[in-house]
Amino acid sequence: QDYTWEDHGYSLINRLYPDVGQLLDEKFQVVYNLTYNTIAMHCGVDTSMLRRAIWNYVHCVFGIRYDDYDYGEVNQLLERSLKIYIKTVACYPEKTTKRTYTQFWRHFKHSEKVHINLLLLEARMQAALLYAL
Repeated sequence: QDYTWEDHGYSLINRLYPDVGQLLDEKFQVVYNLTYNTIAMHCGVDTSMLRRAIWNYVHCVFGIRYDDYDYGEVNQLLERSLKIYIKTVACYPEKTTKRTYTQFWRHFKHSEKVHINLLLLEARMQAALLYAL
């Protein structure tokens, strides 16, 4: 059975530390839903699938998999250089260099790359909380 933030982690942390669950959940939701609806030079793009793929890939790296998610989306949406970057930042942040930062999504704005960093770090935090709880 899946142990998810929405179904289990949120309520358990609220029982242990009242109101902290709400604050963490809001933090996760703000970062997860953050979008300008642009990708590189394309405007009006729905980025929800990409954001979900990044979030679930980070969880997958930490051994959390969801039965109701098609992980084929991860391979379709995340190129190899982005996967390497995500894994490096999530698992070995001390090994992250400017070169690894510039190697993925070369034609994208820095704000989009920063958003990727926010997504993967919040997903990592949520994965760590799920394990701890």
